[in-house]
Amino acid sequence: MKKGVFLVLSILLMLSCGNLRKQTADETAVAQPVGPAFCADSAYQYCQAQCNFGPRVMNSVAHDQCEQWIIAKFKSFGMEVMAQKADLKGYDGTILHSTNIIASYKPELSERVLLCAHWDSRPWADNDPDEANHKKPVMAANDGASGVAVMLEVARLLSADTLGIGVDFICFDAEDWGVPQWSDATDDGNSWALGAQYWSANLHRKGYKPRFGILLDMVGGQGAQFYKEGMSLQYASNVVDKVWRAAQVVGFGSLFPTQTGGYITDDHIPVNTKAKIPTIDIIPYYPNCEQSSFGPTWHTVNDDMAHIDKNTLQAVGQTMIQVLYSE
Repeated sequence: MKKGVFLVLSILLMLSCGNLRKQTADETAVAQPVGPAFCADSAYQYCQAQCNFGPRVMNSVAHDQCEQWIIAKFKSFGMEVMAQKADLKGYDGTILHSTNIIASYKPELSERVLLCAHWDSRPWADNDPDEANHKKPVMAANDGASGVAVMLEVARLLSADTLGIGVDFICFDAEDWGVPQWSDATDDGNSWALGAQYWSANLHRKGYKPRFGILLDMVGGQGAQFYKEGMSLQYASNVVDKVWRAAQVVGFGSLFPTQTGGYITDDHIPVNTKAKIPTIDIIPYYPNCEQSSFGPTWHTVNDDMAHIDKNTLQAVGQTMIQVLYSE
């Protein structure tokens, strides 16, 4: 993913996957946790399952197999699923056989919220400290699989519960074929987020207009904190405020500091500029990491399951539940 400039004091919200609706008599805060308890163990397994296919690089067997698995999982949760196919051209002229996976909860409802993430893997570990790894594929446990895993767990919880609004889960493809650092090609930012660019210009439903969108990008990494991303504040500051308040309510304010991070080129940009849907990016920022402000595993061969933290998945997942059930 092409992104601009980014340890943990984490609190486990729940030790088991129960329900948060019951409130004790001495709870006096105006805002209280609502909705079912997000299960980080479940999300972790969904992350692992994607990685079991290997790197989900465009035009690969692993990519095709994982596509079918994601579709089947959303369908098993009762979602209406659409596969939006498109042949897109990469920065180097490669034709990328892309699939945006769109799963809808209660598709008949007009009032909706969009959750999205990308599901493809970076073909090149071009930010790895070892130059010998720069043309190796990235497993993308965090940079791709974690966002999809959180959405799948939210979908599972919705399938067993009742929510008064519709939710669309979009897994964007072809996000991470952007110009590698070792290439001489000019990087103007347009070589990234190709699937999101396509969807934003070819909405899956005519007149599609959810209340807002939330992009989940690298939401399972160790030591992650999610600062307020600059472009999100520019396009949808009210949604940023909504999400950060929700994180505070469910006890994960330490992972969602109120400071501003970088300005990021990511899938949410075309969703805002082309589809005109106010959408924010939940993405980590590591201000003290020398290797990358996105953390030490970003675009390296170390973006694997050994560096996924269930606490981070829990924090983001429970925040998403709080946002949805507060609508």
